[in-house]
Amino acid sequence: MDLRVAKWGNSLALRIPSEVVHRLGLREGATVEALLTVDGSLSIRPAQWSRKAFALKLAEARSAMPMSEPVMEELRSGARY
Repeated sequence: MDLRVAKWGNSLALRIPSEVVHRLGLREGATVEALLTVDGSLSIRPAQWSRKAFALKLAEARSAMPMSEPVMEELRSGARY
């Protein structure tokens, strides 16, 4: 499969055909890894999920949501069983 290199701002870009996008499960904003091999070929694949990176993002999100008073007892006291 031949891809054409195009100018995108001050960079260069490769347009990935939709068949490849669907087979790899990519979407706009997805992260991919580009590896340059010893023989000079370029390998592009979906980036691997990182547990450490996810944990850092989760900690950041949790710090933006301060704990409040529990409301379960208030809800239970008004509930009819």
